[in-house]
Amino acid sequence: MSMIETKLTEMGVTLPDAPAPAANYVPFVQTGNQVWVSGQISQGPDGLMVGKLGDGVDIDTGAAAAKACAISLLAQLKKACGGDLDRLVRVVKLVGMVNCTPDFTDQPKVINGASDFLVAALGAKGHHARSAVGVAGLPMGVMVEIEAVFEIA
Repeated sequence: MSMIETKLTEMGVTLPDAPAPAANYVPFVQTGNQVWVSGQISQGPDGLMVGKLGDGVDIDTGAAAAKACAISLLAQLKKACGGDLDRLVRVVKLVGMVNCTPDFTDQPKVINGASDFLVAALGAKGHHARSAVGVAGLPMGVMVEIEAVFEIA
């Protein structure tokens, strides 16, 4: 078990199997020492986390959905690294998309659910550049979708 997975276990998190792509794309691409992970949607142990921020979904629920996306991102990274998460050098960038109403402006607070989780789990390796944007809709009505770029050894 990698040091990262040991830390995740201490946090009560078990990485799921890397989710399969839902359409005609690959879940990740490695180029040089970077792994670009396709957008991961908010899905927890009980299924898809659906809803629209600003229309019955609060920030804490949205942040939990963002954390679920981050867990899926790490699952994809583990697969890209042949099962060895200790190859991670750092999280480079996240792009977070929040399914929200036009007047909702707290997208950064929602995506903090992923950012805070990655820093807690990975320490300094988890600090990253980031975008957090609102969108009119996401696949299958999910609350959040996040894509990422990682640097690996």
